[in-house]
Amino acid sequence: MYNKLVSLLLFTLICFQSNAQTALRQKNFNLTKGVAIEGYDPVSYFKSKPEKGSATYTYTYDGVVYHFVNAANLASFKQSPTNYEPQYGGWCAYAMGSSGEKVEVDPETYKIIDGKLFLFYNHLFNNTLKTWNKSEGQLKPKADANWQKVNH
Repeated sequence: MYNKLVSLLLFTLICFQSNAQTALRQKNFNLTKGVAIEGYDPVSYFKSKPEKGSATYTYTYDGVVYHFVNAANLASFKQSPTNYEPQYGGWCAYAMGSSGEKVEVDPETYKIIDGKLFLFYNHLFNNTLKTWNKSEGQLKPKADANWQKVNH
């Protein structure tokens, strides 16, 4: 009887933690109309260029919805979602590094750094990727630290 009670309590705790993590991700990720990266396929960034995904190929990972251009990209993502998810919840990497703010991005302005996807704001003569490139060594550690603060 005792073992069943302990098992039930552990299961309840795990479910609660999982739901809390999902809610936190949904709150902190850049989700336009409920979809990450404005519907762009995260795997496409690593193959050649960013491509808009399709609702036909949709996958929800820990509460965050992604679209894909084809079944192969969807399968790749399912195998290793953390390899493809954008850093800082899909918010502008430069803004996260400079001020810790969540700033919208242009999904076609990006950089792959050490196998990770970073997105940037690029509107009206303000391409933050250019500024990021000038100070990446200082901005990236700050962005990592700021994201840890924002995401908890």
